[in-house]
Amino acid sequence: MLLAAFPSPLLSPPLGKPQLVSKASVAAGGDLQPLSFQPGTLYQYHYSLDVQVHHASTPSPRGVWLKAEALVLVHQVWRDQGGEELLQVQIRDLKAQQESEEERSQGSPGGPPAEISLSQEAQAELQQPMFIFWSSGKVKAIYGQEAGSILISNLKRGVSSLLQLQPQAGTTLEEDTSGSCQVTYSVTNHSIRKIKDLLSCTRTKAGFTSVNKIFGVEWQPSSSSQYLVKDDLLQSVLAEESHLLSPALRSTSGVKITSRQQLQLESPPVPGPAEGAGQSLENVLAGMEGQHQPLAMTSLPFRRVCTHCPSLRTYLKGLDSQRVKTDTWKVATTWRFQRIIQMLRGAKKRDVLQLLRRAPEEMLPFLVEAAVAAQSLASLAALSDFLDSHKESRMLLEKFLYAAAFSPRPSGELLHLVLDKLDGKQLAPELQQTGIVALGSLVGKLCQQKLCDLQEVEHGTETILRGLRGAKEESEVVTYLLALGNAALPRTIPTLLEQAEEAPAAVATAAISALRRFPAGHISGKVKGAMRRILHQQKRSYAQTCRLAAAELLLDNEPLPMDVINILLATKEMEAETATFLLQKVQNVLHAAHHPARKIMKDILREPQINNYHFFSKAGISSSFSGPLTVTQDLLSTFGLDLLFLEGGFLRKSISDFSLLSQGQKLHAAQVTIEAQGMESMLGENFLEGEEEPELMAGMSAIFFNVQLRPITFFQGYTDLMAKVLLSSGEPTSLVKGNLLLMDHHQVIPLQSGLQVTIKLQGGLGLDISADMDVSIWEQELKTSISTRGSLAMDFQAELDAPFLQATLRSQTEVETSIHFDTMLRFSGSPVLMCLQLREEQVPYREIFTVSKCAGSQSSSVRKGRQGTVPARELALHRANSKLCSLLLTTQEE
Repeated sequence: MLLAAFPSPLLSPPLGKPQLVSKASVAAGGDLQPLSFQPGTLYQYHYSLDVQVHHASTPSPRGVWLKAEALVLVHQVWRDQGGEELLQVQIRDLKAQQESEEERSQGSPGGPPAEISLSQEAQAELQQPMFIFWSSGKVKAIYGQEAGSILISNLKRGVSSLLQLQPQAGTTLEEDTSGSCQVTYSVTNHSIRKIKDLLSCTRTKAGFTSVNKIFGVEWQPSSSSQYLVKDDLLQSVLAEESHLLSPALRSTSGVKITSRQQLQLESPPVPGPAEGAGQSLENVLAGMEGQHQPLAMTSLPFRRVCTHCPSLRTYLKGLDSQRVKTDTWKVATTWRFQRIIQMLRGAKKRDVLQLLRRAPEEMLPFLVEAAVAAQSLASLAALSDFLDSHKESRMLLEKFLYAAAFSPRPSGELLHLVLDKLDGKQLAPELQQTGIVALGSLVGKLCQQKLCDLQEVEHGTETILRGLRGAKEESEVVTYLLALGNAALPRTIPTLLEQAEEAPAAVATAAISALRRFPAGHISGKVKGAMRRILHQQKRSYAQTCRLAAAELLLDNEPLPMDVINILLATKEMEAETATFLLQKVQNVLHAAHHPARKIMKDILREPQINNYHFFSKAGISSSFSGPLTVTQDLLSTFGLDLLFLEGGFLRKSISDFSLLSQGQKLHAAQVTIEAQGMESMLGENFLEGEEEPELMAGMSAIFFNVQLRPITFFQGYTDLMAKVLLSSGEPTSLVKGNLLLMDHHQVIPLQSGLQVTIKLQGGLGLDISADMDVSIWEQELKTSISTRGSLAMDFQAELDAPFLQATLRSQTEVETSIHFDTMLRFSGSPVLMCLQLREEQVPYREIFTVSKCAGSQSSSVRKGRQGTVPARELALHRANSKLCSLLLTTQEE
């Protein structure tokens, strides 16, 4: 709900993917002769490097500009009979400059760019030669001394990568600083052009990202190199690459990185050292000064040491004076949550355990959520010990289970910890149900990370299936089915189909709901066949809620034209309310631009035999509609509301849905279902055909960020209803309250020059969602209220690391919002009167852009920002609803 209400100033255009040049597009012109360096000749190349990193947003301090120049000496020290050569490459006289990109773009008169001086040790290490095993442009291996500095070693790799080419056209795999990448060559006259597909590069895995791609980072890279060859000798190289990165939800927070390298032969070549003696490559290398070892061609990952980051030990010293934050949904609490996570990720187990034991009782839920989000082995081990020593605290265990369920990128260790807290434990039924749905969420997310083969995943899956087989109570069976929906494992589809076709109404509906959680690719012909049998009651009579769920599954998953026609025909024999609801669903498809069945539906409704008054004149008051809340170039957020009534006019089920669509991904930000049944018998009404007379009951279930939560029962049975009406405290029921880490992304990008850019994204959400249902038998009114208050704090950083400069570009965004969805139903007369209200309070937001640089002992920082407020608003859902609200609210005031 919170993300769906993001103000439009915080959102902008999505990023695409670069196109790889295909073999068919290779220019004609013929291959070149094999390349070589002549023995006894020293080739001097002028090397230049130009790197720019800047914010994508206009009002920000733009970024940094780095320029370096050097002399690169190349000569052949050995050559075998097959033409393979060993080249010695040496970098000399490196000079570097840096300048603020903002000053550069504005033509500031502040003087020339600042010189960056390297220490004598760094210059000496940089000048140590490296050796390239080379064959007509192909770098087969590189050798050198073990470098003390990873960044200097990578810079040398960057220079060697400029000598990686081939004189023939075509597509191949090559290895250089970027990794093993697919490259395409085209050859024309004396020119060779190389296009590198950076998205295809493979290297040692470093980093992580959120399972939900909508909370990840969009990356658009490109790389091309132009080589000039004359007389079989490399004359010049121009290598350019660019990277555009941004959070998927906010492209204006992105950064652009451009890098330009150039080698230019300085003529004429001069006499150089004679070719080394030796019968083999090993002997030649052994004869060189120093110890030369084979080196990896791919850049080594560099991890920057944070000198100003707060440590947990420092935090512990002032813990007693820490003020306890009770406003979970405030943005200040969300920023604090992220700072605690960073501290926990670098802490030892004993320090985390000390924090949990010393913290005030009111602060423990907050710290439990942070320890789960940190996901370090130390934090999880400390949390396990702490929970074992607080067995009497049911609330903390429930906090832990929900925090695990919402983890953006869970690990096998986290799943193992959840299993440990559930296996063989005698837990309260509500706590056991929470653990089961959390287990399903973890299993599903680990499989999405391609970790389905983990032993913990197999154990978790078997725990759910075994529990389903042994469940006796209907509520238990429903819980296990909801867990299977969270997991969405294809191998559990037969189990869900069996429950959907054979089980009682509540269980069958839960099974179909679980099937609707699966991607369209898993909704096979077998699944659709089962849904057709349920919809058309070919095996037995089904409850109307089951039939509706089956119809919706068919409509949402590439239906055949005959499916749509049969669904429309089925409404002719349905009761008025059920038929009205289903026809509203069909009409919604026509107005949903992204719905997979829209085109089929438009074609069918061109037929007058289908699209006529006879079909679409049902007189029920049930309804289904959806519409946009926020529409930007980055995001489409929608609100949908389904209302299913009984024939007597009483509300049977309402479903409110807030969804996000971005970069081709869809996410259920929130889906709240409120059900009431059995009250029609109290009012002298008949129950639905095909259903047994239901027990008096009202309850709620919810999905948040694609995680199904444990259902909540407001009351069950007449006695329970009267007790809660008489003893009600008037306080709403809390659905979700806490802090979640939604965005967690760490990506290392090795530039071809050997420099490194690290991308970090962390987004925290503070959430407080409560719901209330008020039933007045005497006044014959039903009121429901769902209140969502929350804050989103997003921190996006790009770190540039070079031997002579470190720079950080940072974009911080924060927003607070509060959304209220209220329904009022008066069933004292006919027709039933109902009013829906969706209100959003004003939304304050703020952005801060920072550029920090450090070169040697000198450092600087520039900071800019902007803030604003989106006014409060009440959404007009539809015209008929507005009229009813005016009538109901006016009579209520009287």
